[in-house]
Amino acid sequence: MAIAELIMKNRSYRRFVESERISAEQIGRWIGLARYSASGRNMQPLKYAVSTSPEVNAAIFPHLAWAGYLADWKGPAEGERPAAYIAVLHDTSLSDKYYCDDGIAIQSILLGAVEEGYGGCILGSVNRREIARILKLPPHLPILWVLALGKPAETVLLHDLEGDDIRYWRDPEGNHHVPKRKTEELIWSAR
Repeated sequence: MAIAELIMKNRSYRRFVESERISAEQIGRWIGLARYSASGRNMQPLKYAVSTSPEVNAAIFPHLAWAGYLADWKGPAEGERPAAYIAVLHDTSLSDKYYCDDGIAIQSILLGAVEEGYGGCILGSVNRREIARILKLPPHLPILWVLALGKPAETVLLHDLEGDDIRYWRDPEGNHHVPKRKTEELIWSAR
């Protein structure tokens, strides 16, 4: 797959084929891509806590918030929940800063997942304290983000933004629509 195709397929998927398991080895390959990615000052202060266990995943799930623009949707139903989670951690024993490493690493992980037919969603609205307890994380490894991963069970469609409404939405068939600003709107010119 060309990089443009990988990026276009790397959407925020929120519904998955829960029965399609992801192995620790697969996730290890994806984290390996993050390992080779750029790191501010080459400090490499990120660590990753992985869950592929249905029992641990079930314990994590209630501590996540899904799709803020879909106010009446409480998250994926049973059977559509993630098959795995990666908690992206900041190892404060290595550095007090992580610069932009988190975004670079997460993009690398997700592109690896997409290349293998999987997808994910970056979750920032999470109960970090409870998830850290479930994953038995020491205090020097605070959670930055949680990645929900699985085989996508939904279609995500991109559209050019019309007007100013950036909110994503679902149509009656359950397709997830995401408006994106046009490229020419993103490029600043001081002409």
